Amino acid sequence: MNNNCYPWQKNITDIEQIEQKAYMSGYEMIGGVDEAGRGPLAGPVVASVVILPRDIVIPGINDSKKLTHQQREKLYKIISTAAIDWGVGIVEPEVIDEINILQATYMAMRQAVAKLRINPHLLLVDGNRSISDVEIPQYPVPRGDTFVTSIQAASIISKVIRDKIMVEYDAIYPNYNFAKHKGYGTEGHLQAIEKHGVCDIHRTTYAPVRELLTRQVRLPEGRGERTFAPTNSGRELLNKQMIGNTAQRLAIMPN
Repeated sequence: MNNNCYPWQKNITDIEQIEQKAYMSGYEMIGGVDEAGRGPLAGPVVASVVILPRDIVIPGINDSKKLTHQQREKLYKIISTAAIDWGVGIVEPEVIDEINILQATYMAMRQAVAKLRINPHLLLVDGNRSISDVEIPQYPVPRGDTFVTSIQAASIISKVIRDKIMVEYDAIYPNYNFAKHKGYGTEGHLQAIEKHGVCDIHRTTYAPVRELLTRQVRLPEGRGERTFAPTNSGRELLNKQMIGNTAQRLAIMPN
C-alpha cells in the first residue's frame, strides 16, 4: 500500500486515533469492515461493512468476541438501526474448501461492500491486508476490532448473523449441536464428527475434520466424500432458502 494516499496516517502517533484522524482529514463516510467465522470447522464465513454517523456514541460497544450473547444481540439492534448503511457477505464452506479461508474471507468482504447503497469515502479493514478488487480507498488496521468503533460494529453484525445461521443449521443437522458451539472445534463437536461423520457444512480442508474423515474414508482431491447427509440439489436449495430466511429476518437483504 502507498501511504502517500493517506496523508493523515503520517501524523498518527497512536494507531487508536486512526478513525478520528481520517474524519478530520475529510473522509466523511467511513466504513468499518470485519468478519466472523474464520476459525470454525463448519459453516460459512460472514463479513460486514458498517457506516456509522461520525459522532455516534454506542455505550458498551467492543470486539464481538469480548461480549456476551445478550450484549451482542442488544448492540446488533442499536447498530443496525443507527447505521447510515451496512452490508453483509456470506461465503459457504464448499467455497472455503475450494479457495481457502483467507480468500473466502475477502470474497465475503467484497460481497458486503457491494451490497452497500451508499459508497463510503474510506474503508477501515480489520487486519493487516486490504481487500483486493475494491476501488474504494481503504486502510488495514491490525487489531482494529479492539479500538475502531466502525470495525467493532462490523464485528458484531457479522457475529450475530453467523450465529443465527448456525442455529438454523442445527435444525437441519441435529447430531452436531451447532446451536451451542457454532461450528467451532469443541470436544463435543469433534466427538460428534467421530460418531456421525461429516455433514455438508463441514470444512473438509480443515485439519481436525480432514484427519477424522481420512480415518473413515479415503479422500479424493477437493472436498472429499461425505459419510453423512450427502449433497444433493434438494439440500442445496434448502440451505439457500434457510439462509435467505435468516437474512430477511435480520434485515440484511438489499432493497
